[in-house]
Amino acid sequence: MPELSKHLLVRAARGEPIERPPVWAMRQAGRWDPEFNKIRAGKSFYAFSEDVESAARGSLAPRRFGVDAIILFYDITTLPVAMGLPFELKPGAGPVPDRPIRTAADLDRLNANPAPETYGHIRQLLKRVKEELRDELPVIAFAGSPFTVATYCIGTGKDVDATRRFAAEQPAIWNGLLEKLTGATIGFLRTLIADGVDVYQLFDSWAGMLTPTEYEAWAQPQHTQILAGATGVPRILFVKEGPYLDRMCATGAEVISLGVRHDLAAARRQYPHLVFQGNVNEDILREGTPEQVTEAVRACLKAGGGHRHIVNLNHGVDKDTPVANFEAYIRAVKGTV
Repeated sequence: MPELSKHLLVRAARGEPIERPPVWAMRQAGRWDPEFNKIRAGKSFYAFSEDVESAARGSLAPRRFGVDAIILFYDITTLPVAMGLPFELKPGAGPVPDRPIRTAADLDRLNANPAPETYGHIRQLLKRVKEELRDELPVIAFAGSPFTVATYCIGTGKDVDATRRFAAEQPAIWNGLLEKLTGATIGFLRTLIADGVDVYQLFDSWAGMLTPTEYEAWAQPQHTQILAGATGVPRILFVKEGPYLDRMCATGAEVISLGVRHDLAAARRQYPHLVFQGNVNEDILREGTPEQVTEAVRACLKAGGGHRHIVNLNHGVDKDTPVANFEAYIRAVKGTV
C-alpha cells in the first residue's frame, strides 16, 4: 500500500478523501505568461528546455498563481531525440524531424532502449525542481504516447490521413516504430519514477482522430502496455478530445483526462472507481472574461462532485490567454472569488 501523501493532487489521483479538487493546467508553463517569456529570453525551444536552470525556473513560474502541481517543461519529442532522431521546433509546423523515419534503415538507427544519460537534462530538471519545491507541491512528468510521437517521427504530425497512407504503404516500419517507442517510453517513465516524480501523464494528442479499428491497433494496446509497465505513481491518460471513453477507462490509468466532448458528471456516474481530470474549455480562458471563466469553473466543480476529480482544461493553455483569466481559473477552484 502506498504511503500517505500530503499532496492534494496525489491524494485526489488515488481516489482518497480531499478537502477540495486540486487544479493545474496543461501548458501552465508557457508563452501566454509574461514571466515565462522573460525566463525564456528568446531562446529556441530545445535550447531553452535543455538549459536545466532556465527550464526549472520556467516550470516553476506557475507556482505564483497557486497551482496544485508543477509539470516539468520539456517536449514529447525529448524521447525520440534521446533515441537518436534530432528535431527542430518550427513555428506553425511544430516539431519537425531532422530526417523522418521512412525506411528500415531509418528505423534501425533508433535506439529502442536509450540510456538514461541521453535524457539527462530531464533528470536534472526534475532534481532541480524538487530541490526548489522542498516537497511543497507534487511534480508531474509526462510522455507522448507512441501514436502521436510516431506521427512526428515520420513527419506527418496532426495530418492523420498522411499517417494512414504511411501505415498502409509501410506497415512493418510503422508497427516497428510503435513497438520501439512503446518500450522506450516505459523505460523513460520508469527512470523518472525512480528519480522521484510524483505523477505522470501520458499524452496522445492525435489519437482522438482515429477510427475505432485504428485506435484499437495504434493507441489502445500501447496505452495499456505503457501504463502497466511504468507503475508506482498515479497515472493520467490524456487523449485530446478522445471519443472512446470506454477504451480509455479500460487502460489501467487511475486518472482519465476529459475533453469538452465528454459529460464529466455522466463519466463520474458510469465509472465511479476512476478519477477524472478536466474539463474546463480552454477557449473560455482564451476568449472569455474572468467572470465567464469563474462561471465555467464552478459548473465544472459541480459536475465533478468534489471527489475523484482534478480540475484541468480540455487541452493546453493557449498562447493568447490573458493572465487575468488564468488567475480567475485558479481562484475559482480554490474558492477565493
